[in-house]
Amino acid sequence: MREPGLFDDAAESAKRRGGADASAAVLPLAARMRPRTLDEFVGQAHVLAPGRVLRELIEKDELGSLILWGPPGTGKTTLAHIIARRSSAAFVSFSAVTEGVARVREIIAAARDRLRATGRRTILFCDEIHRFNKAQQDAFLPHVEAGTVTLIGATTENPSFEVIGALLSRSRVIVLQPLTATDIGAILRGALDDVERGLGARDVEVAPDALDFLASAVDGDARRALNTLESAVALAGGGILEVGTVAEALQLRYAHYDKGGEEHYNMLSAYHKSLRGSDPQAALYWMARMIEGGADPRVLCRRAIAMSAEDIGLADPAALQIAVAARQAFDVLGPPEGYLPLAEMTIYLATAPKSNSAYRALHAAREAARATPAAPVPLHVRNAPTRLMQELGYGAGYHYAHDSEDAFSPQEYLPDELRGRAFYEPGSFGFEKRIAERMAWWQERKAADADRPDAGEPTP
Repeated sequence: MREPGLFDDAAESAKRRGGADASAAVLPLAARMRPRTLDEFVGQAHVLAPGRVLRELIEKDELGSLILWGPPGTGKTTLAHIIARRSSAAFVSFSAVTEGVARVREIIAAARDRLRATGRRTILFCDEIHRFNKAQQDAFLPHVEAGTVTLIGATTENPSFEVIGALLSRSRVIVLQPLTATDIGAILRGALDDVERGLGARDVEVAPDALDFLASAVDGDARRALNTLESAVALAGGGILEVGTVAEALQLRYAHYDKGGEEHYNMLSAYHKSLRGSDPQAALYWMARMIEGGADPRVLCRRAIAMSAEDIGLADPAALQIAVAARQAFDVLGPPEGYLPLAEMTIYLATAPKSNSAYRALHAAREAARATPAAPVPLHVRNAPTRLMQELGYGAGYHYAHDSEDAFSPQEYLPDELRGRAFYEPGSFGFEKRIAERMAWWQERKAADADRPDAGEPTP
């Protein structure tokens, strides 16, 4: 028998309080249908299929510290329940949402006493570990390092950002993926057939398209799928469960988006890359996803302005103007009318010719500036405001471009160390075709001028 106060399955607790009927009445369907063994677990085959490392470690009871990372409803807590049943270690559950560091210290003290008295290990399951700040997470570190506890942390946030590096380096990160519609469908059918824990005793008839609709609509979240199914069955009232009833039970399907977390930056990256990749359909979709999820549209404007300079540049100089104008238009109009200039901007940038020549030119010029920080300005292009500076040769030999009919004077402006270097190479699309022609003509003029016998002599 496990020690009191350790990890207990919620359904078993309800049974002890009021019997099996009480558990069925109190717990939602998702809790009742929680898999009890690895064989009952649906999905996550990439880490739990026979022969996979995580499954082997669980079955052999040789788990080290783990960080389980995945979206809601993908099985993080369920895995903790399964580990609790299989492990010979004491298993203590802890929520970073409702408990604090003081509770952690109590658990650690008990784990230390247990290890000394019986040699029995303690596994500490910390749900929502990302809710602990970095200083609070430090409370785990020495005890994980000393082997007093084995930590299993569950998080919906990217542990690279939300879990301290010292804990990450001592833990195996297990990434759980959103369940597929096929996985969700199998879970729903299992709940409909299960007489003991599910809805099998109610003899529910479900239209096949209703089940398919629900499996696709929950975005890989098994908990949401099961609880929606239970609500839909109650709404149907004994009749055939149709798509409309499921949709009513499902209510609003929120865009999967987190304004302050990793998903924000993932979607912003997808938006930028769709613009760069000349895909207006994808760019509009990611823009809409962020807006529907509650993003500040100005974030999209900032990224679009940066993109127009980085990825379109001189292939279409109007792109930057349109991006800036869209930002200003949104400030004037506000939502929802302000979304239209954002859509216009998005379509324009996605379909504009692309060039990163300005980006590459800036990078190359900065590298050269760092490599030659003391290169002197050539005398003929120096400023000469005083007589002494003129006597020293400042400005001597400079050719004023507008003295030429074509406003071009072939001369060198770079320091001697960088003479002949080309930082900017025009692209072959859009407006840069004209720039390339112009630069080629200037180069020809320079070459012709260099062949003159008096080339390089200062102008009197």
